[in-house]
Amino acid sequence: MKHAGLALVAAICAALPAHAQAFNANGKNLRQVYEYLHRNPELSFQEKNTSTILAAEMKRLGFTVTTGVGDKFVRGRAMKDYGKIQEGVGGYGIVAVMKNGAGPTLMIRTDMDALPVTEKTGLPYASTIRDVAWSGEESGVMHACGHDIHMTSWLGAARELAAAKDKWKGTLVMIAQPAEEIGLGAKSMIDDGLFTRFPRPDFSIALHDNATLPAGSVGIASGYIMANVDSVDVLVKGVGGHGAYPQDAKDPIVVAARIVTSLQTLISREIDPLDAGVVTVGAINGGTKNNIIPDEVKMQLTVRSFADATREKLLSGIDRIARAESQSGGLTGDKAPITTVRPDGTPSLYNDPVLSGRVADALKASLGEGKVVSAQPTMGGEDFSRYGRTADKIPGVLFWLGAVPKEKIEASQREGGPPLPALHSSGFAPDPDPTIATGVKSLVSVATEILK
Repeated sequence: MKHAGLALVAAICAALPAHAQAFNANGKNLRQVYEYLHRNPELSFQEKNTSTILAAEMKRLGFTVTTGVGDKFVRGRAMKDYGKIQEGVGGYGIVAVMKNGAGPTLMIRTDMDALPVTEKTGLPYASTIRDVAWSGEESGVMHACGHDIHMTSWLGAARELAAAKDKWKGTLVMIAQPAEEIGLGAKSMIDDGLFTRFPRPDFSIALHDNATLPAGSVGIASGYIMANVDSVDVLVKGVGGHGAYPQDAKDPIVVAARIVTSLQTLISREIDPLDAGVVTVGAINGGTKNNIIPDEVKMQLTVRSFADATREKLLSGIDRIARAESQSGGLTGDKAPITTVRPDGTPSLYNDPVLSGRVADALKASLGEGKVVSAQPTMGGEDFSRYGRTADKIPGVLFWLGAVPKEKIEASQREGGPPLPALHSSGFAPDPDPTIATGVKSLVSVATEILK
């Protein structure tokens, strides 16, 4: 789950890791599949081994399988921006279709990529893989966001639905998506004809594991549940000089400090208190030595919102404030700041209210009322949102899958208890068996309800 990444830096800088090895899911139980996927993670747009395993199993189950969906996007963008493609890099999206008579078309998505995080769980099946991260630096690689749980649940649901075709009618379109973590996977598949080359879905669903809910439970909400995510770079240009003679310079560090302070008023004074927004300055870099005033300062921001109007207001406000504070510091003309919104942001995720009701009813019927909780919106991001943002506006729902052992939750709630490891942390370790079992049961029950 997102954050905005550094576009295709990972894909261009790194080749397929040497750890990739043959694995046949046929005959393997879901725990075995999960442990293999956890032990062998792959970064965004490098999911060659992972996609090969999933595609082979879907073919065995009787799905019509197309691989490499999204490759056209990856290669077109990489050739344009970087002029080369390295071995092992590509769009490894999978589309698996099973037609079973007349009825609706349902798309079920999983994501496949891992994160540049060095695992510290101590699990016997922990990842020891290292690869080149998006920053260009070598790093450990880990499924710290639980995409291995997602894939295993998706595969388990495919097995059950393929074996129970007498219980549903319609068309299943099951997709395995690359590069969710850098916000480009859904876009790569859509741009490569996901909704034109294959049956167009009437509905789409996905699950995402949750680091605060107990394993065996799920959470669902209607309306906005995840945020617009934008990464903004601000280059503050000054006039460098000697730190002892500031009168002869125009200090971009002072201007940048003013920008940081003024940006907070976007939320506190320009956005409706009942609306939601976040403007965080995550990095500010300028200068090399105590007594040197630098020529420029670079700032990196993450911007979050739900409503598109709020998104636009925040982005335009950042540019306005940067320019105004620079002007107040005497920096105009060719010294005006440059504000850049990176193209890899993701739109907010909106759970269709009518479909949310159907999904909630199906989950309660299969898991029990007490296992289905009302989820709260979060300022995290998810590019599953893009599937509902096409011209067709396909109704979609993403629900949360509890992944934490109950005893760990209880321990964390005691005074002085240890905090729960968050998603994207090196210590995140789902409780595999109940989490996967609930994920499979949830996806099957929802699919059966929609395709009944």
